[in-house]
Amino acid sequence: MSDSLFVLTLSCADKPGIVAAVTTELADFGANIAESDQFWDRVTNQFFLRIAILAPEGVTLESVQKSLDPVISRFDMKAKLVDTAKRPKVIVMVSKFDHAMLHLLYQIRVGWMDAEVVAIVSNHADGRRTAEHEGIAFHHWPVTKENKAEQEDKLLKLVKETGADLVVLARYMQVLSDNLSKRLFGKVINIHHSFLPSFKGAKPYHQAHARGVKMIGATAHYVTPDLDEGPIIEQDAERVSHSLSAEDFVARGRDIEARVLARAVKYHLENRVMIVGNKTIVFTP
Repeated sequence: MSDSLFVLTLSCADKPGIVAAVTTELADFGANIAESDQFWDRVTNQFFLRIAILAPEGVTLESVQKSLDPVISRFDMKAKLVDTAKRPKVIVMVSKFDHAMLHLLYQIRVGWMDAEVVAIVSNHADGRRTAEHEGIAFHHWPVTKENKAEQEDKLLKLVKETGADLVVLARYMQVLSDNLSKRLFGKVINIHHSFLPSFKGAKPYHQAHARGVKMIGATAHYVTPDLDEGPIIEQDAERVSHSLSAEDFVARGRDIEARVLARAVKYHLENRVMIVGNKTIVFTP
C-alpha cells in the first residue's frame, strides 16, 4: 500500500489561527501537505482553504475527519473531506454536436482527467457509435414537451443507480426543468456557446459575426433554474477579425467550448471549486 491522498476544502469567517489549527492537526498524524491554496474575501470577511493531504499508509478518511472535527467545530467551518482514491463517476449528456464530449473522453483516456464515464445520454441517436466504441452505456431518450418530465425522472434514476457524482451537459441542447436543476444543484455543469452573458439563444456565433465582434468565447457554469445564470466555473475567449467567416467563428468556438468544459469538469472533480451564492471560488492548479 502507498500513502493516501485526501482533499480538504473549507470556508468560515476569517480570524487568526485557522491555518495553524488545521495544519497542526494534520501534522499530529504525520500528514504532509501536497498542495495548499487559500483566499480571503475582504468584502464578506470569509476565508476559503483547499489542502491536498498526503497521509501515511493506514490513515483512513474517517480518522482524518475525526481529528479535524474539533477544529471544524471551533471555527464554525463548512468543510468537506474527500478521498482521491475514489474515482469520480460522470454522466455525459449530448445532442448532435459531440466535439465537447469527444474532448472529455479523450482527456480521460490519456489520464489528464481522472474520471469514469458511466453513461452517455442523448436526445438523438448520433452518439451511439462513440459510446459503443468507448464501451460506455448509451441511453437514447428523445425529449418532447409531453415526455420531458418522464425523461428527467429517468435521468434521476440513472444518477442514483450509477452513483454518478456529476452530470456534464456537453452541448446537450435541452433546457433542464427547474425541479431537476434544484435537485441536482452543484452536480450539473453546462457549456454555454458564448461568452456569457452576450449572444444568448440560437446561432450565437452568427449573431457575433453579424455584430462584428472582436472576441468570441465560451462559459462553463453550474446549472440552476435561472437559465444560463448559474455560478461560472471557467471561461475563455479568442480574438477574431472581420476577415473570418461565420463558419470560422463556429470552428474556433467549438475548440474553445471543448477546452473550457474540460477544464471546468477537471476543477470540479478535483474539488477545486467552492460555490458561494451565485459565484465560485476556483483554486486552479
